[in-house]
Amino acid sequence: MTMTNFSPERRSARLALAAVAVSVVLWASAFVSIRSAGAAYSPGALALGRLLAGTLVLGLLLLIRREGLPPRGAWPGIVASGVLWFACYMVALNWGEQQVDAGTAAMIVNIGPILMALLAARFLGEALPPRLIAGMAVSFAGAITVGLSMSGDGHASVLGVVLCLVAAATYAAGVVLQKPALRHGSPLQVTFFACLVGTLACLPFSGQLVSEASHAPASATLNMVYLGVFPTALAFTTWAYALARTSASRMGATTYVVPTLVVLMSWAVLHEVPAGLTLVGGAVCLAGVAVSRSRPRRASGAAVGPVAAAGGPSLPSPESSGRPGPVEPGPGERVN
Repeated sequence: MTMTNFSPERRSARLALAAVAVSVVLWASAFVSIRSAGAAYSPGALALGRLLAGTLVLGLLLLIRREGLPPRGAWPGIVASGVLWFACYMVALNWGEQQVDAGTAAMIVNIGPILMALLAARFLGEALPPRLIAGMAVSFAGAITVGLSMSGDGHASVLGVVLCLVAAATYAAGVVLQKPALRHGSPLQVTFFACLVGTLACLPFSGQLVSEASHAPASATLNMVYLGVFPTALAFTTWAYALARTSASRMGATTYVVPTLVVLMSWAVLHEVPAGLTLVGGAVCLAGVAVSRSRPRRASGAAVGPVAAAGGPSLPSPESSGRPGPVEPGPGERVN
């Protein structure tokens, strides 16, 4: 088989990798914006404002591309992910971060990718290769290290811990439920209508949003709009694009890059110099992601395609095509 036969798959793999990179960078940048917006807006109002901005941008893109309504088969996943991931997750995370310190929140919410892998194995039939399990364990250890180094006085409450657990669980469930919807609808369709569902679910906070917006400083409101346009509209769409082309469990493992990026961005933008232990934890997170995305070496006589050799994201996964696939799928902070 010639390399030419693999060129479309290699291109798809590289685009998926680029999409993942956009998502994790923008989700990491969200933490810097939340510092400002969260000081002026309550958890529900911030979630609603962010979702309104995201829905507006995604709706304009949908009209420009004339994609219309997604097929009927996509709606169960759209509604479920919209309620759980776009609404419940954002409100729970915003609220939880007010009850516990940043380090504790980071440690708890980073349970999400592990839950995602377990749910994907149970409900999507995705395999859990040893390298994926090992990589996630290493990354989680790195996330704990980062969390411990940032825990400050250890301020935490039972309510805050519960809210962060809810955020982790709804994030994981939302991603797994979104995956089947991408078999029927485009990434833009699925993301827009899930964002719209999340906005509708957060409408009870509209009174708070109007009241707080009238007193909030312009910087806080601009950061809320930024959260809606980039970490929501753009990042969730690129995430859906990549998720349609790889396994949910490997996508979840990739999000362990986020804590490291948050540390570096806080260093560069907020001039928060990280402790040595924080940098070590970030390096461990990256090492775990590298392990989770790696492939075992093939036997010398086995046929190895360029995509596998490149170590990029997998080709479209068995579940996305509806056909039974091999036992082990190819490679795919918290999310804000």
